[in-house]
Amino acid sequence: MAGGAVYFLLFPVHFDINMPVLKELLEANGQTAGMDPKIIMIGQFIQAMLIAPIINSFFTFGEEFGWRGFLQPTLMPLGERKALVVTGIIWGVWHAPVIAMGHNYGLSYPGFPWTGILGMVWFCVLLGIFLGWLSLRAKNVWPAVIGHAAINGIAGLPVYFSTGDQNPLLGPLPVGIIGSIAFFAVAVWMFWKSKPEPVTTA
Repeated sequence: MAGGAVYFLLFPVHFDINMPVLKELLEANGQTAGMDPKIIMIGQFIQAMLIAPIINSFFTFGEEFGWRGFLQPTLMPLGERKALVVTGIIWGVWHAPVIAMGHNYGLSYPGFPWTGILGMVWFCVLLGIFLGWLSLRAKNVWPAVIGHAAINGIAGLPVYFSTGDQNPLLGPLPVGIIGSIAFFAVAVWMFWKSKPEPVTTA
């Protein structure tokens, strides 16, 4: 949400407090009568914070078991920092087929699909550092499972306030360069706090 706010501050022409996207969705479903988009938005935010992390965990467990539960520990002999970054790169490249099909960025942005794939790799490195660091400190995969589930639940909310033609490579979603700025700040701090040396076992 913070990344979306930064995007709208930089591109105020793309911000509409009246939530035109949400109104269009309601109209498409014939649900406009007596429904206040602001109340619906509040409800969406609450469920994204409280319910989505639980429900989405059923879907993110398998992915996080693979990335943070298996691949990241396997790469730890490289050192914590390298393991976090390499896991994120591989995770991002793994998304390449769905990005080429239009997931997250659509089909009409500049440099399609390669810039979208690079954008997803960038986001996955940032998010991978975030989720991986939490899992390492907790010594289990569940912070990554729940964190991934929560992000999936709340990441799309800035779109409701969007209007006009945005460049999805920039934002307002967190997969955009500007939209990911809050994750970037946190990832830099976590990366700095991580151990650079290889992890050895006695």
